[in-house]
Amino acid sequence: MNDLSTVETKHYISWPILALMCFVTVIGFDDLIYNFKNQGMGVITSWVLMLFLYVIPYSLMVGQLGSIFNHEGGGLSSWIRGTNGEFLGYFTAWTYWAASIPYVVDTANSVVVGIGWAITGSSKFQDAISNSQFALWTLLTFAVFILVQSRFKRSLELLSMIGGIAMFGMTVLFVIMSISSLALGGHIATQPMNLGAIIPKFDLKYLTTVGLLIYAVNGCELIAPFVTKMKKPQTEFPKSMLMLVGMTAFLTIFGSFSLGIFFNAHHLPNDLKMNGSYYAFQALGQQYHVGNLFMYLFAWTEVFYLIALLAVLLDAMTRMLISDTGEHYMPKFLRKTNAAGLPVNGYLLTCVLSGFILLLGIFLPDMNDIFNWLLNLNGIISPGVTCWIFYAFMRVRKNPVKYPSSYVFIKNDKLAWLVGFWALAVTAIATAFGIAPQDVTEFSSTWWYELIINIVAITVLIGLGAILPLITRRENKYGQAFSRGQWVIMITLVVVAVIVGVYLGGSALANRGVLIVIEALLALFLIWLVGRRHLEVKN
Repeated sequence: MNDLSTVETKHYISWPILALMCFVTVIGFDDLIYNFKNQGMGVITSWVLMLFLYVIPYSLMVGQLGSIFNHEGGGLSSWIRGTNGEFLGYFTAWTYWAASIPYVVDTANSVVVGIGWAITGSSKFQDAISNSQFALWTLLTFAVFILVQSRFKRSLELLSMIGGIAMFGMTVLFVIMSISSLALGGHIATQPMNLGAIIPKFDLKYLTTVGLLIYAVNGCELIAPFVTKMKKPQTEFPKSMLMLVGMTAFLTIFGSFSLGIFFNAHHLPNDLKMNGSYYAFQALGQQYHVGNLFMYLFAWTEVFYLIALLAVLLDAMTRMLISDTGEHYMPKFLRKTNAAGLPVNGYLLTCVLSGFILLLGIFLPDMNDIFNWLLNLNGIISPGVTCWIFYAFMRVRKNPVKYPSSYVFIKNDKLAWLVGFWALAVTAIATAFGIAPQDVTEFSSTWWYELIINIVAITVLIGLGAILPLITRRENKYGQAFSRGQWVIMITLVVVAVIVGVYLGGSALANRGVLIVIEALLALFLIWLVGRRHLEVKN
């Protein structure tokens, strides 16, 4: 019984491996492009401030939370459930899921854009299709991946990991070759390139772009479960996060500088967010006299990576929501699974809400505006969900005896709480200012339209999470929440209200904001009237 050969040796994860795993989830080449378009060369200073004042404390807080709640897998909803109870844990899971909706729509859009570049070698495909056709291609992309993801899930997860590493390799290649090109006689497009060029202008427009910076660097919570798999987390985890910050600093600072070599930061293309990655590798190929070679390599890497990512996201986010919230708050029809164990109605809800998001943007002037709006919507919702992390950390440090941990970020509880409050305040402020539209003329009709659909999208995605428990309560009380007639009338009212709201938002009416509020309140009142009574369900 005491034979040592029967003792199973525990496998530990090394701190460099953990840093590499986290890095792939945190930053990518597209993140450099998006924020370069928002802030120009000034983004270099923003990256430095973000890394030292935000990313380091953020990642170390995640480490402690993952260590405390390791018995529940270390997921974000389990952190809130463990500190604030079941309902708030459910609502966190819902908001985390809701934040994924604009992300998967944006990913599907990027797949369509990437395929166009990979096949034609230019933006000709985008120029040849209308907004409605773009939305149709995106929805078709959803449908295809929902049909095939269950058959190829494991291989697609592997492909996404390989694609992520390949994407990182392409980004490092771009940085090194861009800087090396200067030694071969290349010149810097951004002039003057001096200290003043990298200092951003801290105004209202700057505040509206901070959310996209946070969106670019969040994701550390995905590696939280691995903290307890380290041999000495108290000393090794900080090393891992410092390595992460070092790699991220290299990529963001030198990557942004490299973009300034090929793009004049003072006169950037209007479609840089959508096509900038392809323009950059196209310019790199021209500099080295290899034509579009680098662009094609990047385009196909991007397509394969995004395809795998989309398939995994569609499956993982739906399964996570259904399994994590359980029967207390999630209606039966959403928990229903088919013979293969797939939550079919959950997939359907994902598609419906994704279609709803596409519908909101379909009346924007062109395809580039749709892409930019969806991206900026991620810069609102994603940082908003990140607030839960800092809130959970503050709750933990308020009562440290109740939440022991093998890794502790900052020994002094009061100081740790203040750092958590700082991160929460910065993220909340960035989320609020992010609601203001970007990439369009301020206070123009398009600006007002995007402001309206931003508010509508947030209200629907988050508000639905508060309504579902009420539907579940009716199911438990009556056996079925609503009759078929009630469902038809309520869904019709919602669709009509959204269409009218979208139409008013894009109109030139002087009081369109007031009219939208009135029609939304009227629709809510009518829905309440229809759904407030229980009607007998006829079999």
